[in-house]
Amino acid sequence: MEEADRPRGPARPREGSDSAEDAPRRRGKRRRPEPERGGSRGAKEKKARLSAELFGEDCEISHDQVYEFLKYAALGKHHNAAQPSWCHIHHQRHLARVVVIVLHEVSQLHFYRFYLQFKHLRKSFPHRFSLPPDSANFIASMCREGVSAKHHNSAQASPHVFNGHIFKSTSLEQDPTVQKYGEKKHGLTTYTLTVQEMKENNYPLEGLPGCLHFVHTECNSPRTDSSPLFGLDCEMCLTTKGNEVTRVSLVDAQGQCLLDELIKPETQILNYFTRYSGITRKILLPVKTKLADVQDKLKKLLPHDAILVGHSLNADLRALQMIHPSVIDTSLLFARSGGRRFKLKFLAKAVLGKEIQCENKLGHDPTEDAQAALELAQYFIKQGPCKVEELNLETLLIAQKASEISQQKSTLYLQLNRVQQQSSEGSSIPQLCFLDSLRLAGQQTLLLGRQDLASPGSCQNGPRPSNKQILQRAIEEVPLSSFSVVQFSLRSKHVVPALVAGICEKMRIKLGDLLTLYAGPFGKDFCLKSVKKEFKKYGPVRSLTVITETQQPHICIQYEVLEAAQLALESLNGAEIAGSCIKVQRPVSAVTLDCNTLIKELEMDVENERVIYMAGVKKSLTETDLQEKLSQLKDLKALFLPRDHKNGKRQSYCFLKFRTAESASSALEVIKKWATMGSKLKSRRALTPSHLNQWINHMAHQGTQSLQEGESVLCMKKKQVSICEQDLREKLKKLDCRIKKLYRSLQNNTLCVVLLPGTNSVHRSLSGLGLMGIKDDAGKSMC
Repeated sequence: MEEADRPRGPARPREGSDSAEDAPRRRGKRRRPEPERGGSRGAKEKKARLSAELFGEDCEISHDQVYEFLKYAALGKHHNAAQPSWCHIHHQRHLARVVVIVLHEVSQLHFYRFYLQFKHLRKSFPHRFSLPPDSANFIASMCREGVSAKHHNSAQASPHVFNGHIFKSTSLEQDPTVQKYGEKKHGLTTYTLTVQEMKENNYPLEGLPGCLHFVHTECNSPRTDSSPLFGLDCEMCLTTKGNEVTRVSLVDAQGQCLLDELIKPETQILNYFTRYSGITRKILLPVKTKLADVQDKLKKLLPHDAILVGHSLNADLRALQMIHPSVIDTSLLFARSGGRRFKLKFLAKAVLGKEIQCENKLGHDPTEDAQAALELAQYFIKQGPCKVEELNLETLLIAQKASEISQQKSTLYLQLNRVQQQSSEGSSIPQLCFLDSLRLAGQQTLLLGRQDLASPGSCQNGPRPSNKQILQRAIEEVPLSSFSVVQFSLRSKHVVPALVAGICEKMRIKLGDLLTLYAGPFGKDFCLKSVKKEFKKYGPVRSLTVITETQQPHICIQYEVLEAAQLALESLNGAEIAGSCIKVQRPVSAVTLDCNTLIKELEMDVENERVIYMAGVKKSLTETDLQEKLSQLKDLKALFLPRDHKNGKRQSYCFLKFRTAESASSALEVIKKWATMGSKLKSRRALTPSHLNQWINHMAHQGTQSLQEGESVLCMKKKQVSICEQDLREKLKKLDCRIKKLYRSLQNNTLCVVLLPGTNSVHRSLSGLGLMGIKDDAGKSMC
């Protein structure tokens, strides 16, 4: 059983890869598999990171831009992918893998209406951007584009023709098998690994680090060409110690099974990897056999001159914690150039004509895999390198991949056409697919969660998997793939137009209340002009009205910016204005009861911690003048000067983004000192992520259209809407928890992109939201 098909880590490089970077790497202690992408050991010295100046009006990213970003992240510049202009990926080749998580039917509205429920999303991803309303085929098109009849037909025309190119077998002298072993047949001892080869391929040897307590098979007799061959294969589960062996099989030269034993690990099992190992909790529950028991059995079964055969056998021996001096590794025997390896499943089919590791079986059978590896070694020894070269394995592999892709595209072609016909006019979706390029490069891709992206041959009429099932499969399979798309979705009752309209209206009301302040009491003859001037110091005022229904006059101020309202509340509550000591407060309503909690959480949002809001900026100052004035502020990274959308004029406030949260805190102290010296500048921490300003203005300006729309589209009682909304709240909280679990399972240096695509329908168009980051050693994202 090979690395590409099960979670074994770097001990077995991804066979079938077309990248020289997939050479064997040293195995270390870990809980998750080591990078399958990202090159050599030196990759640990450099970490990939993102640099995205998503600020202000530049925060809406098109679908094409997202596509180009993912294409570059997955393929890099060596595959004609261009570095995106809106987000720079530093050290792209050191990315371990790319994971895209899609929350279908979820929009930017959902994220901010239920902001407190998305605890993980808003704290783990330092980069956030707006998306245009989804046309319902963005993800499908991204994963399937490039389908054409010409391409489809050319791929099927001949087993040696793909994409219009004819693949010819290499000459005898150029074949890596012949280069390695020569043209003549040899005895089996020629094909056993030398001590140096075993070191280079991470085999356990006496005296090597980590092998101190390994058990020796005590097979120390000299080997001859008549020494007996034995096939060996193991299955693993993930425990608190890493990947541990849970099943082992040994077969003799005639293919007879001598040992097929289940093993109970000493430590707790975290993941059974059932789809690959075939092991379940129920199967292991009655097992009493320990690793030491199996080690003793193997020592008794193996003659002193035994030669072990396996496919990437180093991982099996390390899992067994055993040292054996003489092995034949079929992943190295059938040589390829550039450190690449063939999969065992492919070799069994191409060389032996046998189907192994079939999809309809629960997990791989280690006895079957051990027999296949043994027969491959026997075929090679009997036939010799020249006969193996005549098989044209490289050509067969290319043709097989071409056939697989062709079959997938023929299955998906009609579905894509139907989806594209339903898409809105003018939607811009890229037409070049990178998933085929990944597959042709031997890299694993994974599409989970939606029927429209189900693998060919799967039951399209069966029930759609639940989000819980999708998560379980994702945790198992994402570590095995270079590029993964994991899709979660809401229930149908959560996307009815009336419910969405109700949520939109509540969000509009909540934003209005957050932007509104009541101040007073004032004297009967107070000067409204001077009061208005005082409140405008903290930011642009949308409206100011006098309330005379109260015993003493009060005023109602509605700001355009949330930071302005909060800064005025904090600064003017209890202050003396127009000869009166006034109280400043927000309106008390059901939607503002959690206002203080919301404000605190917004301040701690990873998107806001390095940004401050500054009011009192002279409109006559140019951006250059302002930057010069603010040059005293350390580590200032970016400056955003908003403009009035009606007249295009500069506003009297700005947002400043710093390199670190500490620099932002220092800047606040400096601006406070300026205020004591007569400066009119006032500042506080930002509350609204930079992409959100336009959206807030749009929402706050909306009228009662959403309520009218809700009534006219569907007759849904307010009580039903309320129940559905509460259910939706819990559903989104669970989605956040599931993303957290998946995120925690990801390997360090993994680029994770979360897309809330939004919706585009006849009832309502809702903008989407994207969040992204690269997981680092501390389990956070790197920016």
